[in-house]
Amino acid sequence: MLDFPLTLTASPEAAGQRLDQYLATQLSEVSRARVQQLIAKGEVLVNRTAAKASLRLKGEEEITVTGPPQAPPLRAIPEEIALDIVYEDDDLAIVNKPAGMMVHAGAGATDDARNRGTLVNALLHHFEKLSAIGGELRPGIVHRLDRATSGLMVVAKNDESHRRLAKQFSGREVRKTYIALVHGWPKQDRGTIQSAISRHTQRRTRMTTQGFGGREAVTHYVVKRKIDSPYGKFTLVELKIETGRTHQIRVHMSSLGHPVVGDALYGAPGELRSQSNKRRAAGMPATLTLDRNFLHSAVLELTHPRTKEPLKFSRPLPKELENLLDKLENARQEGPRQEPGQ
Repeated sequence: MLDFPLTLTASPEAAGQRLDQYLATQLSEVSRARVQQLIAKGEVLVNRTAAKASLRLKGEEEITVTGPPQAPPLRAIPEEIALDIVYEDDDLAIVNKPAGMMVHAGAGATDDARNRGTLVNALLHHFEKLSAIGGELRPGIVHRLDRATSGLMVVAKNDESHRRLAKQFSGREVRKTYIALVHGWPKQDRGTIQSAISRHTQRRTRMTTQGFGGREAVTHYVVKRKIDSPYGKFTLVELKIETGRTHQIRVHMSSLGHPVVGDALYGAPGELRSQSNKRRAAGMPATLTLDRNFLHSAVLELTHPRTKEPLKFSRPLPKELENLLDKLENARQEGPRQEPGQ
């Protein structure tokens, strides 16, 4: 076992190697990812000077590693953050997560800004006890919503409730209804998308329906309203998902050529620009923007893990989404609203 801080001298054979590559081969107890993290934090010195991971060694340098070989375990931090608590009892809570809030910090986060402002941090402040099954980084978390998505989530307060709720999710017994605004008008007023989803091979932050070995994903949609505005055509849709794959609704709607408004990751434009052939109502701007995805978890139905009572909760669209809808529908003087089938 190596003792840290650690000082070693680069061998002549190390000439030409990157600093991070060399250290990864020399320090068997330290992963390359951890080596890069230590370098980024200035905890690796070359000839007593902090160096970059890409530094090419010449051989014979004195290299000192001051940080520990393993990062300290990350724990979520209680924070006094306002929460919209829809329901609460001794076993579970239903919360309405705002867009822009991460559910929990990533495994690679540290006790800095990246581990602040999460839903878990808020939950730890508001509730005395949460289930421990998800670990110290994800206490109480049974399922997730994307950062840019708002809406209803269930939180487990004890381990037994967590296990029973997780079983409901895996057994497709939990019913989730979403509201989304998408670009364009779908050809059909209702439909089911059954396309497996996998991680994109080149863009690792994206998911895709075009890859191999994807996981089954099923999304049902119903058109609720069609809008023909100076900023383009849009459709308000209600969606129910049988599975809970990463970015499922966003990927599935994009695969139909109708990305969710605001979702630049899956093809939506960054702003809504007015079209020259359609006159805007007086006072309407040339562009409209939305700093989140127009996707909201509106209804959540499940069975109480202890009493077996059926539970159903709902929350309307947030104000920023209602405001955008109002602007689009009032942007033309001749009244742009259309119902399905028209």
